[in-house]
Amino acid sequence: MSSSIHAAKLAPYVADLDALKRDNRMRGLKPRAGVDFSSNDYLALANAPRMKKAICVALEAGTPIGAGGSRLLRGNCVEHEALEAEAAKLFGAETALFFGGGYIANFAVLTTLPQRGDLLVMDALVHASIHEGARAGRADFRISAHNDPQSVEYTIRDWRARGGTGRVWIVVESLYSMDGDFAPLKELVAMADRYDAFLIVDEAHATGVYGEHGRGLTTRYEGRENLLVIHTCGKALGAAGALVTACGVLRDFMVNRCRPFIFATAPSPLMAVAVREALLILRDEPERQQRLRNLVAFTHREIEVRGRSSPSKSQIIPYVVGDNAHAMRLASRLQARGFDIRGIRPPTVPTGTARLRISLTLNVTEDDVSDMLDALVEETWGASQ
Repeated sequence: MSSSIHAAKLAPYVADLDALKRDNRMRGLKPRAGVDFSSNDYLALANAPRMKKAICVALEAGTPIGAGGSRLLRGNCVEHEALEAEAAKLFGAETALFFGGGYIANFAVLTTLPQRGDLLVMDALVHASIHEGARAGRADFRISAHNDPQSVEYTIRDWRARGGTGRVWIVVESLYSMDGDFAPLKELVAMADRYDAFLIVDEAHATGVYGEHGRGLTTRYEGRENLLVIHTCGKALGAAGALVTACGVLRDFMVNRCRPFIFATAPSPLMAVAVREALLILRDEPERQQRLRNLVAFTHREIEVRGRSSPSKSQIIPYVVGDNAHAMRLASRLQARGFDIRGIRPPTVPTGTARLRISLTLNVTEDDVSDMLDALVEETWGASQ
């Protein structure tokens, strides 16, 4: 094949990459380096001795590395079932179903449960996986204003007024990954009841961090027939995968109708062991949650001491810069000073809101936080000169 033909085939991809470069949105992979202000390993479980020991014990006991097939074939292992039973017990749900990751869990739920003629009402800032699931699914979908129950209600009423007769599904995150703010769950639960709707809550950044024993922000509502919750296992739980908690009927429906579940090789049994151990750590070591709460409170106080207003109340702190190039330059300067802070650009966040996403985990100390905030103030001041 001639080089000119080869180049012609790749030309559309080259053009797209060039456009990203011009807009300062070209991405690449970078190794870990510096103090961790970037990961979602909120409770520092990813490298915890108990997690490592659980894996080693399981290997010695004969737990296979791979499942060898889908859950409906030979891939259904005792480790998967033990995890799901433990998860249902901890979260106070009737059942749980284990998926390989949070992205696939969201996609699976939204392409399986809402039916043709139904309506999805999604918060404007939900995860990309939710948007992808909505686009690939059968139901109609609408976007509601961020954290605005009135917008959700208006959307439902407008859809009904235009002849919509199916079931309504309200989809939110309990804690938003790029803004660090909380969903008005009390109002949304009441709205789901009022409109005979289902409420789907992605607890990705709240599981393990909030609620008694890390049960999440939906803890007081779990077990309701019209509530389905996605608990991601790759963030505060320090492992990988996702648990969908729901009533038994919805679980059975997914086992029988969910193509991403039926036709995928089951998650590694070893990962099921790791996640189950993480759930047991949540029960046995509540001091991890308390230490993180103390660190979050300390950080927000220190931000105010430095004359800045704290943009969130959670362990996720956005520093909105606006311009893509400026955000990446600031991130690079902080990385050069030893802090692993990454710049976030569109389409991950809305256009014009490029930012630094500062994540608080038990991998850092209060001294680390103080040093990072001092560096941020110095670099921000220097950048404005």
